[in-house]
Amino acid sequence: MSAHDPGRIVIVGASLAGLSAAKALRAHGFSGGLMLVGDEPHRPYDRPPLSKQVLRGDFGPDTTLPQPADLDIAVRTGTAAAGLDRDGRAVILADGERLAYDRCLVATGTRARPWPNPAEAALAGVATLRTRADAERLRQRLRERPARVVLVGGGFISFEVASVCRELDIPVTVLVRDAVPLARAIGAPLGAFMAEVARDAGVDLRLGAAIARMEADGRGRLAGLVLEDGGRIETDCLVVAIGAARNVEWLDGAGLAADRNGLRCDRFCRALRADGTAADGIFAAGDVAHWPNPHDGDALVAVEHWGNAVAQARIAARNMLAQDPAGMVPHDHLPDFWSQQFGLTIKLLGLTAGADAFAVVRGAMAERRFLAVFGKAGRTVAVASVDSARWLPAYRSAILEGAPFPPLPGGLDAPRRIETQVLEETAR
Repeated sequence: MSAHDPGRIVIVGASLAGLSAAKALRAHGFSGGLMLVGDEPHRPYDRPPLSKQVLRGDFGPDTTLPQPADLDIAVRTGTAAAGLDRDGRAVILADGERLAYDRCLVATGTRARPWPNPAEAALAGVATLRTRADAERLRQRLRERPARVVLVGGGFISFEVASVCRELDIPVTVLVRDAVPLARAIGAPLGAFMAEVARDAGVDLRLGAAIARMEADGRGRLAGLVLEDGGRIETDCLVVAIGAARNVEWLDGAGLAADRNGLRCDRFCRALRADGTAADGIFAAGDVAHWPNPHDGDALVAVEHWGNAVAQARIAARNMLAQDPAGMVPHDHLPDFWSQQFGLTIKLLGLTAGADAFAVVRGAMAERRFLAVFGKAGRTVAVASVDSARWLPAYRSAILEGAPFPPLPGGLDAPRRIETQVLEETAR
C-alpha cells in the first residue's frame, strides 16, 4: 500500500499522535480510507494546558486540537479498542465491531496510574489528572476553594498543580516518596532546585513521605491521610500523580512485544512481534511507543512529551506509505519538553537518565535564571534552561554530536570557569 495505492488505515488513539499521523498521511498524498478511534467522547485535544491554564481558569476545558476541514477522516469517539487480529488485519472494538485495515497505527498513549488501593481510590475527593474530564472536575473543586489540596507524587503534574494552587492562594501539600522531586525528568540538581522554588512559593513539600492509609467520613468522602511516619493531614482533596500506565492491554494475545514499558517498535516506528521481528502493517507512535533512542546508543525509551508525539507520528505516517523498507526513514527526534511552574519556564533538550555529571554554563541557579548541561560518560547528553531558553539551540548540536563534557568555558555570557558536579546518585 502507498499513497498511490489507496487502502484503509486505522489509527487507534484519538490523541495528539493519532491526529498528527492523520494529517501527515494526507500531506503525503494518501487518498484511501482513514479512521481514527478513541475511547474518550472527545475529538483529539491538547493535554499540556489541562494542568496549567485550564486549572487556573485562563480558558475553558475544551482544548480540542485544530483539524483541517478537508482531512476527510472518519472519527469514532467513545469507543475503545479491545483487541487486534493481526492475521485477519482487523481492530476489534469493545462493542464487537471489527475494523478492517491495510495499515494500523497504535497511538493509544497512557492513562494516569491509579492509587493502588481500589477502595481508597474510589473515595470522593480522590482524583487523578490526565483527561479533559479529570481537569473539569478538579477545576470545579479548586473553585470551591478546599481548605488544603494534597498531591502525592514527585513529577511534573504534581508540581504544576501545586503551582496553580499557590497562584489561587490555596494551601497545598506535596508528598514525595523520593529524597529529590522531579529527578527522573530533569535530574537531581534541578529537582533540588525546584524543591526550593516550591517551598519559597509556600508549598508544604514533604520529601521521603508516603501515605500509609486514607481516612473517610461516614459518606464515603476523603477526610484525611495518615502518613507512614505516623503524621496526619486533614484534607478532602487529594490528587494522585504517581505516574502513567501505557495503554497496551488491548493488545494482549496479538503476539506483539507489548508490556508495561509500552509497545516495542524499531527505529522506523514498526511495531515488533514477540520474537523481535517487525509486524506486517502495524506501526506505533507517541507515549505508548517503546523505541530505540539513537542519541543514547539505541537505549530503549518511552517519551511522554508533546514534541516526540508529533515527530514520531509524522515519521510513522511516512513509513506506512513506503513501498518497501528501503524507502523508510528512521525516527531520530531529540526529546524535548517544557513546563511552567511557580513563575518559571523550564525547558529541556535530550534525556537526563543515566547522566553522571552536571554543570551550570550560563547564569546562576541562585538568580533562578540559568542554563545547565548534563554529561554521561564524558559526553554531553542533555541541556536544561530556566528562563533562559534563547541559549538552548546553541547546545542542540553538542548533544547530537555527543560533544565532550564538560563544555568549554569562556563563551558569550558564560562563566570563565565551569564547576562540574558529579551526580553520584544517578551514576550508580
